[in-house]
Amino acid sequence: MRLYIVRHGETDWNKARRVQGHADIPLNEYGIHLAEQTAEGMKDIPFDLAYTSPLIRARQTAEILLAGRDIPVLESEGIKELGFGAYEGMCCSGENRDTESEKFKSFFTDTGNYVPAEGGESIQALMERTGKFLRELCGDAALSGKQILVSTHGAAMTALLNQIRGNFEIADFWKWQVPANCAVTIVEAKGGVPAIVEENIIYYKEPVKKWSME
Repeated sequence: MRLYIVRHGETDWNKARRVQGHADIPLNEYGIHLAEQTAEGMKDIPFDLAYTSPLIRARQTAEILLAGRDIPVLESEGIKELGFGAYEGMCCSGENRDTESEKFKSFFTDTGNYVPAEGGESIQALMERTGKFLRELCGDAALSGKQILVSTHGAAMTALLNQIRGNFEIADFWKWQVPANCAVTIVEAKGGVPAIVEENIIYYKEPVKKWSME
């Protein structure tokens, strides 16, 4: 089994540095462009099926990557983005940052001590549900030898990759930083055990935008 795990394309909330989480924000024009460029780069990969987060930005990304192909696209709550509760919609960096953003900042800078806002989800809970998704997928004998697209989000993708690396320390959650929009990581699963083959593949020509809390 070979997995191609991709983070969704850019949204207006990404551009404005607003916390998204479960907020259902679609791709913007640039995000669609990134996904189209990524689709061109992946056009020769013979996908058998795809899994996507139910959030529209991930679903749109999967649909663009698979445009013109008759391939099943299955939604999974397991790879939905971390829920940020009351933090969602807040501008967390830049000149327009919200005063409450200092509390949220620990999500990136002191992850081990991050406290979810009201209605939010813990990083441990994200690890548990993405881990369950990964184990069930890699352990499905019916999918042995299949080429599978997984369209997800920054934190959810990081949780998946951390588990493949064996990194379960919440304090080290961002050790490998935030995946860029439409970055692709290839994972090979043999005997139900996944391993990273190639990481952070970028198929578009534009400079990769690095996340910053400044």
